[in-house]
Amino acid sequence: MKIYNILFERFGPQNWWPGESPFEVMVGAILTQNTNWQNVEKAIDNIKKAGMLSPHKLLENKERIPQLIRPSGFYKLKSKRLIAFLEYFVHNYDGDAENFSGKNTDSLRRELLSIAGIGPETADSILLYALNRPVFVVDAYTCRILSRHKLISRNKDYEEIRKFFEENLPRSVRLYNEYHALLVKLGKEYCKKNEPLCNTCPLYNTL
Repeated sequence: MKIYNILFERFGPQNWWPGESPFEVMVGAILTQNTNWQNVEKAIDNIKKAGMLSPHKLLENKERIPQLIRPSGFYKLKSKRLIAFLEYFVHNYDGDAENFSGKNTDSLRRELLSIAGIGPETADSILLYALNRPVFVVDAYTCRILSRHKLISRNKDYEEIRKFFEENLPRSVRLYNEYHALLVKLGKEYCKKNEPLCNTCPLYNTL
């Protein structure tokens, strides 16, 4: 919580995740793999302009998906992943996020991870940002920041880091949402992969 408070005081609320509906957030979580958010926005904008931002319409016109999401990069691979998710979402939940409400979080997480191309970070992003489940999202920025501050070892895997956060923080969707966004902000602006700006980092000499 000390880290969270320092980052929140420096950066303020990040207002994540951008999206007008749970489904838009789900699509964004899949498309954001290996690209930046600006490219994802272009792809989602294409889908909106085509009048196809609904699970049923996308699935009915799946042959158009590769061209629509082309700006997100790796569009052939991401098309397969998005279609696999759409088939799961439509066939099991009729494409309605409210139909997830009866399932507990652990069951949903197992289901999402069983979909081809959906890994832990994508699954947890869907759970936290689209479905408001208290699951902490871990990404490369999180791992880098924690290992540099010697809070975790570099060989820790995704699940160990996720549990590390969840066991040491209040179980709160709002907190997990903001905390992850703040870590991304810190990673992009200060704790860079190459040439990190350690001397001006908000966490410098505070831990």
